[in-house]
Amino acid sequence: MKTDVLLSHSTDLERGDFYKKTYIHVALAILAFAGVEAFLLNVVPAELIYMMIGQKYSWLLVLGVFWLGSFMATKWSLSQSKSTQYVGLGLSILLYSVIFLPMIYMALLQDGTGNLIMQAALLTVAMFAGISAVAFTSKRDFSFLRNIIIIGGFISIGLIVAGRIFGFNLGLWFSVGMVILASASILYETSKLKDTYGTQQYVGAALQLFASIMLLFWYILRILMSRRS
Repeated sequence: MKTDVLLSHSTDLERGDFYKKTYIHVALAILAFAGVEAFLLNVVPAELIYMMIGQKYSWLLVLGVFWLGSFMATKWSLSQSKSTQYVGLGLSILLYSVIFLPMIYMALLQDGTGNLIMQAALLTVAMFAGISAVAFTSKRDFSFLRNIIIIGGFISIGLIVAGRIFGFNLGLWFSVGMVILASASILYETSKLKDTYGTQQYVGAALQLFASIMLLFWYILRILMSRRS
């Protein structure tokens, strides 16, 4: 059994192995998400998808279950047990597949080809690669972003809930703001890789990056869809 030591106290070889495993797990999580999403689109009836978002409180219930499940998934992914870590990552993939289902379905209806989804995916990958390069090459400390992300997250949740209850559209600028918040989250989580995690916590690190990528993808796709409507 390998010893789990902080990455900041590890050797170059151990750090390289950690980064490789982390990004392999991120890639596998994205591929698994795509596979589960395709499966759900084929088996879940359209009526059920509309039901998820069609009523005022149904989507809030879905979001509530998603946030609770995400909290548990993150906790499990940082466990000392490898099997528990993978349960956390698997749960997170399933939760994101369900939460994305209505928007992916609507995007496919909107253009009929999947081009919008592909464009959003390519933009997300490009932005993720660019932000990651900045995080790894810059010598700046990005820990200050933590409080900004937390505050921004609570504000966005409040706006989403209020918009659902009172029936107002958050609009394009909210999506732009969330893209900025997601980008800040990727920058923070990537820079945190170098100091915070242990060498055996690559599953938990991958989950955090995966979650930030999914947030970025969500709002990029939402912006592209709003420009087509």
